Amino acid sequence: MENEISPRKHIWSMVEKKEQSELLDRSAVLHGHYCPGLAVGVNAASEAVRRLQKRSTGMEDVLALVETNNCLSDGVQFVTGCSFGNNSLIFKDLGKIAVTLVDRDDSKGFRFVPKPGAQENWTDEFPEYQRLFEKVVENRESSEEDRKKFSRLGKEVSYYIVELPVEDLFSIEEVNIEIPDYAPIHESLTCDECGERVMATRTIEKEGLTLCLSCAYTEYYQLDGYGINRVDR
Repeated sequence: MENEISPRKHIWSMVEKKEQSELLDRSAVLHGHYCPGLAVGVNAASEAVRRLQKRSTGMEDVLALVETNNCLSDGVQFVTGCSFGNNSLIFKDLGKIAVTLVDRDDSKGFRFVPKPGAQENWTDEFPEYQRLFEKVVENRESSEEDRKKFSRLGKEVSYYIVELPVEDLFSIEEVNIEIPDYAPIHESLTCDECGERVMATRTIEKEGLTLCLSCAYTEYYQLDGYGINRVDR
């Protein structure tokens, strides 16, 4: 029985009822558009939630591990309730279209990865979408008409993918993995240069001053479209 005051009780209901198209629509609000990657994430995440039989409360009781920082991750975050903000989403920079959902209590879960050739399920059905993907996304050489058609087809493709049987799309493995401890709570300090509050573990002591990494002009790491990268100052 789900917690009646959970803000996600309607999401869990849609997952249980396999209302895939509705889950896709809600996920697209977060993602900003419809696309195959988002639909793949929604399809995998909803089945993972049903198999795990445990719902995330946003308190690190359920963890989702994604192995790429692309469209799939938004579908996973929305459907599972595991996000960067609640420390329940773990990003493994492996460049694989894969997601694992794990129960912290026993470290057991399920890993979903597309089967070889799975993409042919929709590229064969929607060849025009792939042609426009190359123009609009890869080459950035498209007209306004191309972009509108690409968006329309993206929605059609996504609805198609999200309703595909999981056995047609994914290899699913039961896993038992080592998971990290709960996220630590760090003290916040005030940077002596800019006056902004900053996590203590992200400060540097320099000439008797407590400085944030920006004011210390030192390197830091950021997650962007290329993965996790060091930014040198």
